[in-house]
Amino acid sequence: MSKHKQEPVVGLSDIGIGLDEMIRRGARRVIEQAIDAELAELLERFGNVRTLQGQRAVVRNGYLPEREVLTAAGPVPVKVPKVRDRSGVGVKFNSQVVPPYVRKSPRVASALPWLYLKGISTGDMSDALRVLLGQDALGLSANVVSRLKAQWADEHRRWSQRDLSACRYVYWWADGIHTGLRSDHSDGQCLLVIIGVTPEGRKERVAIGDGYRESKASWRDLLLELKAHGLQAGPRLGIGDGAMGFWAALDEVFPDTAHQRCWFHKMGNVLNALPKSQHSRAKADLQAIWMAATRQEASRALDHFLASYAAKYPKAAEKLTRDRQSLLAFYDFPAEHWQHIRTTNAIESTFATVRHRTTRTRNCVSRPTFLGLAFKLIEEAEKSWRRINGADKIELLLKGIAFKDGEPVQDHPPAQQKLAA
Repeated sequence: MSKHKQEPVVGLSDIGIGLDEMIRRGARRVIEQAIDAELAELLERFGNVRTLQGQRAVVRNGYLPEREVLTAAGPVPVKVPKVRDRSGVGVKFNSQVVPPYVRKSPRVASALPWLYLKGISTGDMSDALRVLLGQDALGLSANVVSRLKAQWADEHRRWSQRDLSACRYVYWWADGIHTGLRSDHSDGQCLLVIIGVTPEGRKERVAIGDGYRESKASWRDLLLELKAHGLQAGPRLGIGDGAMGFWAALDEVFPDTAHQRCWFHKMGNVLNALPKSQHSRAKADLQAIWMAATRQEASRALDHFLASYAAKYPKAAEKLTRDRQSLLAFYDFPAEHWQHIRTTNAIESTFATVRHRTTRTRNCVSRPTFLGLAFKLIEEAEKSWRRINGADKIELLLKGIAFKDGEPVQDHPPAQQKLAA
């Protein structure tokens, strides 16, 4: 098996054992948010009911003992709140999402992605929660559904306005995610997503916005918004495919950031310009470029590809020549990071479910709902992200030490000091 095949595009190995735990945490948050929305509706309904002293009659009053809902991924602990009725009428809070006798939800492992992708995006939250929790969720009202969607949209809004003045990033993966969902203002709406690597080597969400067909103007607005919230500088390297306005916007807003084209996208583009009879050999020749140990070897392999295909398939060759420099930018960074920065797998793996499950809906979704959906998806995925390999090498990059063919280039000051002594 080739080395290329050992690095899956979807990146399921990055999820690994943590997937079940991610599902459990996600299920708990979704269920508790739905319960809180139910409670808020109840409190609002009795908001005008007052005691003789003028106090609100129906108020929150702590929680019932924590209980577990059994799922395919294991038990999920859930806390159901209580209310206190000081009017003596006897108002009680009974959740329709998790009634007292609900204990099992065997299909939650497969239902949770559907809950996000179908429930939030189309408004069919009642149906989604019924899949998650069973027929007992049928009583979930439209008002509760609206509160949930508004809550998630508000979470995204507050997160987007966070202070970034103390943030610094070494790498960014950027991509425009076409989900197939229609917004209330455009059929060409796509998610603009940036995932970054911190000085500690951790992957984290940087930006989640929307735009029209990945245009430069849309990316520029997103980058300028990051600056407006305090981000002092862009990353050392940005990684993305070539069909985005991101690069032009990046040069304008953060001109010191180097460019790395995604090799996975590039290989797909080149192979699409070749007949299928050539795919097997061409794939091996392309792999020889990005798997080369040095930039010089990679350049020779690239020249070999051009010599082999340019005459008969000029379009395929042109796709390599126009991005030659940005395809080999990773050689100026630590070798331990290469497997992370040669492709946009960090985003591809996160949105694999979106790309495969989201379909065009009859009903348009609002912009806040659209972004709230993306925010919740990435929030859950982030919990399973691992640090990049060779995180200790980041300190050298931030100190300004240059790398050549993946190795640091230094003047060896300790040796010079020894000779002087």
